[in-house]
Amino acid sequence: MARSVAIEDAATAERNVQYQRPTLRQQTWYVLRRWPVLPLFVLAVFILMSIFANLIAPQEPWRQNLRGRAAPPFWDTQFYDDNPRLEQRYILGGDHVGRDILSRLIHGTRISLIIATLSLAGGVIVGTTLGLMAGYFGGWLDELISRAVDVWNALPFLLIAILAAITFGQSVTNVVVLLALAAWGGVVRNVRAEVLSLRTREYVDSSRVSGASTARILLRHMLPGVINTVVVLATLRVGGLILAEASLSFLGAGVPSSSVTWGVMVSEGRQFLNTAWWIAVFPGVAILLVVMSINFVGDWLRDRFDPRLRQL
Repeated sequence: MARSVAIEDAATAERNVQYQRPTLRQQTWYVLRRWPVLPLFVLAVFILMSIFANLIAPQEPWRQNLRGRAAPPFWDTQFYDDNPRLEQRYILGGDHVGRDILSRLIHGTRISLIIATLSLAGGVIVGTTLGLMAGYFGGWLDELISRAVDVWNALPFLLIAILAAITFGQSVTNVVVLLALAAWGGVVRNVRAEVLSLRTREYVDSSRVSGASTARILLRHMLPGVINTVVVLATLRVGGLILAEASLSFLGAGVPSSSVTWGVMVSEGRQFLNTAWWIAVFPGVAILLVVMSINFVGDWLRDRFDPRLRQL
């Protein structure tokens, strides 16, 4: 009797050890692996900064103070002790004309994200429409759209951007149009490949036989089948568009210097890297954080939408 009780107690203890609840550390690690918590948090911070820039920024981003010219960040107390007449202490330092880096970084978030969003929306809409038409209709229309994509991808984008800046001048509108043109090519090819597979499905043939119009088939049957691919492509493309906008502004072919963007800030600070590194480094770090966070979210969406890559 005692022996059977001991065996039951041993089995119960073994089950308790085997099925014990995961610790808080294990649960936290599981959530961090399962969901892109940190990237979403970073993106949420920058989005809130762009929305409430006027309330968060310590001062106007265009306000100049020559006494704070190339002022270091707040941890360099020696500079502020030697300049007691300086009105305020710059948290992230001042630029070459005494403008607050933090305020310009916050306001630059708004313009950079707006440009990336508008250009992405335009490129995705055009690319998805052309991809649906090319994949569904085929024939000469497919050939025409495919060759147009090949020709556009063969053109040097940087040369086109510089030529557009010289011809039409620097403006936010020109940058949005250029980036939208840069975003549509990849969407066309991926959507076209998906539609070529979907148009042979039985439910599409049934809709065609039942008398459904071409527009209804494209909108009710084709578009829902490729929307997951479009979402993933759009998410992965945002980071590249932000980098492209920063590169164009850095080269002087993007947003005019009177506007505040991260690319303009990096371009203005490149001449002072030896003496005032913070002018260019902090906006560069902001670009790095946003692009990496968006890429991580895009990878997560791809893994969630693709059953072959979905992690259990």
